[in-house]
Amino acid sequence: MNLKRMFPVIALAALMSHVVEARELKALGISMGSLGNPYFVTLADGATAKAKELNPNVKVTSVSADYDLSKQFSQIDNFISSKVDLILINAVDPSAMASAIKKARDAGIVVVAVDVDAKGVNATVQTDNVEAGKLACQYLVDKLAGKGNVIIQNGPQVTAVTDRVKGCKSALAAAPEIKVLSDDQDGKGSREGGLNVMQGYLTRFPKIDGLFAINDPQAIGSDLAAKQLKRSGIIITSVDGAPDIENALKTDTQIQASASQDPWAMAQTAVNVGNDILNDKAPAEAITLLTPKLITRDNVATYSGWSSKH
Repeated sequence: MNLKRMFPVIALAALMSHVVEARELKALGISMGSLGNPYFVTLADGATAKAKELNPNVKVTSVSADYDLSKQFSQIDNFISSKVDLILINAVDPSAMASAIKKARDAGIVVVAVDVDAKGVNATVQTDNVEAGKLACQYLVDKLAGKGNVIIQNGPQVTAVTDRVKGCKSALAAAPEIKVLSDDQDGKGSREGGLNVMQGYLTRFPKIDGLFAINDPQAIGSDLAAKQLKRSGIIITSVDGAPDIENALKTDTQIQASASQDPWAMAQTAVNVGNDILNDKAPAEAITLLTPKLITRDNVATYSGWSSKH
């Protein structure tokens, strides 16, 4: 037997075997917190675009959990029944979803968390939300010269929100003459929720100098409430850098800054990471953090916005 001839043949066979085993992304399931929020719509659109780039014939199912835990459980079950290859999940409750995530992974499905981390996923892609909250609230501190009454308008208790609040508090803590009037009211991540909570603040507190809202929809709702009740002199900051906030920063509102995210890039990265895992290529880090930038009235003219194709 000529061993010198056999070894290249064996090596080639092994290589071909590896190629054959490569998994194509044929079906993608996307479960977002709320598709009523343009941020999550852009996330879903970005993921869909990347999946179709990898496989033009991929089947994509995108659904809204509407911050309903039982609804998201059902969605994951449906993805499992449909035999998707990859799930992108924006978990309503990062801990409570662990059993559903395990069930999906046990079925051979790769699960990647987007925007918020979730227990038991293969990988996570999100903004550095601690830094985002810190940027937005440091802006408040600077504009108020380290003095004044400030409110942290909270939101759904997912890690993206709790991290933003953590970052905000770290910035405010360095300014002892800043008084935090409230930090526990849930604006529900929506414009309507922000408006309702802000109306309560304005009724309760005669003097509010600054407000940090955990996302842009809540900030816009809060600004509307202030207009309705004819309250001025409030500096409002938030997180997202959404198209609506770009307009708010260019017009007559009390919104002054937003720490921007890039949901399109986040989603595209998440699909790439998921596809790599599908083909036995583990990411360098379990959590990929994207760096936020502060968008203000001074620099909004040069802001390129969410890097989508719309």
